[in-house]
Amino acid sequence: MLLFKLIIKNAFRSKLRTILTILGLVIAVVAFGFLRTVVEAWYSGVEASSASRLITRNAISLVFRLPISYKEKIKQIEGVQIVSYGNWFGGVYIDPKNFFANFAVEPKSYLDLYPEYIVSEEEKIAFFRDKRGAIAGKKLIDKFGWKIGDTITLKGTIYPGEWEFVLKGIYKGRDRNIDESQFFFHWDYLNEGLKKKAPAFADQTGFYIVGVTDPRLAAIVSERIDGTFKNSLAETVTETEKAFQLSFIYMTEAILIVIQAVSLIVIIIILAVVANTMAMSVRERLAEFAVLKTIGFGKWNIILLIFGESILITTIGCFFGIILTFPAAKAFADEMSNYFPIFNVTRETICLDIAVSFLIGILAAIIPTLRAINVNIAESLTRIR
Repeated sequence: MLLFKLIIKNAFRSKLRTILTILGLVIAVVAFGFLRTVVEAWYSGVEASSASRLITRNAISLVFRLPISYKEKIKQIEGVQIVSYGNWFGGVYIDPKNFFANFAVEPKSYLDLYPEYIVSEEEKIAFFRDKRGAIAGKKLIDKFGWKIGDTITLKGTIYPGEWEFVLKGIYKGRDRNIDESQFFFHWDYLNEGLKKKAPAFADQTGFYIVGVTDPRLAAIVSERIDGTFKNSLAETVTETEKAFQLSFIYMTEAILIVIQAVSLIVIIIILAVVANTMAMSVRERLAEFAVLKTIGFGKWNIILLIFGESILITTIGCFFGIILTFPAAKAFADEMSNYFPIFNVTRETICLDIAVSFLIGILAAIIPTLRAINVNIAESLTRIR
């Protein structure tokens, strides 16, 4: 108990210096936690991927389409349980800044493949029956104030013209890592429009989603699908949904490396700030440590005093930094929801904040502690006036 009281008293002996150090720690912890959340948000699509889903696309590029006739051939391949398909629509709502993911899909098979999108049975049936029907994620509903029955017009960017949809359902994510900012409508509706406006693009799909009977067969089924269409006019590349998502992340790998490097720099800054504070604090109290040693305090007592002071300061900074990370992340998510639909501060990030802060508290105290326990008693006592 005495040691704990001394730790608190020593930590706040120079109140201004300690408060400034804690403030610096708070800012650094918020920055570190925020950057880690950005990295996790970048990988959110990968984490949400299913091992039982495959993505089949054109071997040249995702930009090139595949014939819709491939669906029946893929269905007949051993190991395939269900097949769906879709197109990236790329429409915008009212203004180009209102960007969100929107897809033309085969409704029933698509929702069967994605059970993590929770839609009521009544809304599902209404969606299936209306060719102009659409479903949207809860975040889009909240953002634009839509309600069931509303007519929503999207301006096509890939497919020119204005396309009208009737909102028939709202989906929610099964858990917080599911993107609730997507918009889905009937592939048939898009295809019928293309037959009138651009026949050359009709009866084609951008990708197939393939559900396999056993995730362990994913590699074999992928080879079978690609082998089926080898040497055709539209060869395919089939990969797991996770690998498909990772291919997009690899395109921005340099950005991720920079973000992770900045995270490391933030840690070094935190360490430098705390180490400087502890060095100054111990240097000012060398004579006091000499007195403590004289009256019977052992090396371990002094070690506990200095390490305790350092860890106490970093713990306070970490505590307030974690608290402020949540509103900072929410403000960023609200502004950047188009680009980061999933932006949650995870338990892993909080644990990493705590672990890093604790480690910094230990590292920052090592050198000052060595100086204190090796202090020359006679020399230090001569400094007392």
